[in-house]
Amino acid sequence: MKVYGIQLQSEWENKDENFRRVDTLLENYKIEKNSLLILPEMFATGFCLETNKTLLNEPQKTENYLYNLSKDKECWVIAGMTQPSEQKGEAYNCAVTFTPNGEKVLCTHKIHTIPILGEDKVHTKGSTVENFKLNSFFVTPLICYDLRFPEAFRLAITKGTDVFIIIACWPQSRIEHWTTLLQARAIENQSYVIGVNSVGREPNMKYGGRSLIIDPTGKVLADGGESESVIEGIIEKRIIESWRQKFPALNDIRTDLS
Repeated sequence: MKVYGIQLQSEWENKDENFRRVDTLLENYKIEKNSLLILPEMFATGFCLETNKTLLNEPQKTENYLYNLSKDKECWVIAGMTQPSEQKGEAYNCAVTFTPNGEKVLCTHKIHTIPILGEDKVHTKGSTVENFKLNSFFVTPLICYDLRFPEAFRLAITKGTDVFIIIACWPQSRIEHWTTLLQARAIENQSYVIGVNSVGREPNMKYGGRSLIIDPTGKVLADGGESESVIEGIIEKRIIESWRQKFPALNDIRTDLS
């Protein structure tokens, strides 16, 4: 299956402009039907923590754009946005998934909100690790800070996951952590890991890019560098099955430790 990651430089708090930027980036790409297109965390607004701004006209505004994008390209779409939370004044930081016919099949809530940025004060934490069937794969989306917590990935493995999608607004100052952790999660879980990050500068942060597609052995198949770009690659079920059979480390996971 073909996979595309859009390493976007979002315009701060400007949804219409960011929709336009995505469309412009994709003008030069013939997106294969039934492929997967991935956009970064909170791509439509940047990592804004003012929920009165990010939730304006949501979830309809951004979901309508993603619905049309998936239908127009006839592909799967995973993208980051915020949606209203049950907690007054708060939002969920989400990864939403649309099918090639525009059906929303999953809304994943960010499990770990990052306290050092104050996100825990405005975004309600998710509490479930989910996956869904995408062609022959089982895919689990996770969001940015979730990458630092391997227990979420291990739980997904017990549910049959073999592809992880991590969307992010990961800062340039810690970009080596991003690339190292993405590769580690692929190696330890013998799964494809696709990390799609933002680039550019926002009022309080500069993002480092380095979106990666990594195979189950840890080999980097695509690297977005530090500029706005589209990465692409092919993921194959047989590669996962072959490596897990050749080196069956997942069979030796211990659940009896205390």
